[in-house]
Amino acid sequence: MAGRRALGRRFGWLWAAFAVSSYGTGLGFGALPLLAVLVLHCGPAQVAALAATGRAVGALVAVPLGPWVEFRRKRPVMVAMDLIRCAALLSVAAAFALGRLGFAQLLLVSVVTAAADIAFKAAGGAYLKALMPPADLLVANSRFESTTWTSTMVGPPLGGAAIGLFGPVTTVVADAVSYLLSALGIRAIGGTEPVPERSGAARLRAGDLLAGWRHILGHAALRPLFLNSIVVNGLIMASQPLLAVLMLGRLGFAPWQYGLAFAAPCVGGLLGSRLAHPLAARFGPHRVLRASGALRSCWPLGLAFVQPGVPGLTIVLVVQLGVVTGCGVFNPLLATSRLDHTAPDRVARTLAAWSISSSAAIAAVTALWGLLAAATGPRTAIAAAGALLLATPLLLPRRAHTSRDEPAGTGVRAAVDRV
Repeated sequence: MAGRRALGRRFGWLWAAFAVSSYGTGLGFGALPLLAVLVLHCGPAQVAALAATGRAVGALVAVPLGPWVEFRRKRPVMVAMDLIRCAALLSVAAAFALGRLGFAQLLLVSVVTAAADIAFKAAGGAYLKALMPPADLLVANSRFESTTWTSTMVGPPLGGAAIGLFGPVTTVVADAVSYLLSALGIRAIGGTEPVPERSGAARLRAGDLLAGWRHILGHAALRPLFLNSIVVNGLIMASQPLLAVLMLGRLGFAPWQYGLAFAAPCVGGLLGSRLAHPLAARFGPHRVLRASGALRSCWPLGLAFVQPGVPGLTIVLVVQLGVVTGCGVFNPLLATSRLDHTAPDRVARTLAAWSISSSAAIAAVTALWGLLAAATGPRTAIAAAGALLLATPLLLPRRAHTSRDEPAGTGVRAAVDRV
């Protein structure tokens, strides 16, 4: 099968580094909010502020990082971002051990890790485009996607068990170590990487900060994908804390049931990521992109009808399975399309702009939906998000576009033609 073909030793090291950091992130899922609750005894407002402010301010801090990453060798940037995240998380463990941990430190660490995550993804996407031939990009992105869903399925339950056995800072240390191992894996890739040449001024200019957004919004294929992703991600993520309040509060679900409702359906993401390449080969990448984009948006309205007991848990499991299966197919096609439609000298800025916008939108929509839930109740707010999601397929591109930056037959199309 095309999805099983060898992609080379260097990709193997890159994938291994991605896998170890993904599993570390899965183990440490929700670790900072958990410390805020269990150790600092913070209330809901502070926990919400930790989640929203860290993401929003981290995105703001990352704005100049896209142009900065663009004109530097990508592997050293990736290693540096891994080490920064490792050091930031270890500082939390050290402060906890010394009895000096405070809310301000958790907030600072969440900002630093969010900004470093954006820079790492920008450098990683640019490096992947330079490393892999266009025909292998979809297979590579599918393997990353399958790893993400596997770590999401396995990591949080194991992390919860580790916290119960060894204490609340255990998963923070595990996440920090995973970034260190990721840095070592990226260093082990080897090979030479030329320094990108910069045309024009040698220093960073104000216009460089907006270059990624100009490319996205000026591109006929990327603009609708960007708008769709921003809206869908914002509405789906905004519903998650409201569903937690509804299930764990009013409906009386146990924490393990809530965890199961989100961990078990991740098998759909694993399945979807494995199907992305063969489905694109059979039906065409654009048709599969549109279908999977619609699929991930048509389910969440069902969460507004969750009831107590087994029937309610079944509804959540079915809805989440539908959402993550659609995401598992859609995400590698989206990632490959972004690389296919972006020239090598602007990949980092484009991916950074995309991530910054996504983080800012999620923070803003989450805060707005929190206010809506306070005024109308969580069930009504969840229903409103689900209803709006039904309209988001209209934002998807209606027809396939040939890249303006690379010859026809690259990227997704080349991967299909090669089968």
